[in-house]
Amino acid sequence: PLADVDPHLIEDLLDRAFEPERRQRTAYRIRDGVDWLPGLSFAALDENGFLVGTIQVWPVALTDPDDRRHPMLMVGPVAVMPAHQNEGYGKALMLATLGALDPQAPLPQVMIGDEDYYGRFFGFSAAPTQGWQVPGPVDPKRLLVRCDNPAVLPREGMLGPWRAG
Repeated sequence: PLADVDPHLIEDLLDRAFEPERRQRTAYRIRDGVDWLPGLSFAALDENGFLVGTIQVWPVALTDPDDRRHPMLMVGPVAVMPAHQNEGYGKALMLATLGALDPQAPLPQVMIGDEDYYGRFFGFSAAPTQGWQVPGPVDPKRLLVRCDNPAVLPREGMLGPWRAG
């Protein structure tokens, strides 16, 4: 569980994997002001017990044109130390997170990533998100969603943090 890892180590790993400027990315605006979900966020350790990867999942919502909020889970960042990339840690983290989802009540999962990779291995697609907006720049081909029945997803809306109320 990622909750068992020192938060400073997590931030250091994210800085090394994505550079400190990562906080300016649109993904940070989408999940602004909410905390990651401990039950769906994990750490990967190497054979010596050192932190080499993390995955975080965040509560977000798509607000449709009628102002209805549709809860979703934002997957990411999936971060692996540069020296350990392409060793399977990222894939293992994704499988851990997706495996922890409740099959009786799965929420759509959204992420910003490479459709060729995340589509092939995990079923994410950019097709349902083409009418969605986000609070910042994003390549529409990289805004991905994974859902058992994409027909239930709103065609339009603004993606942002999930806040109760």
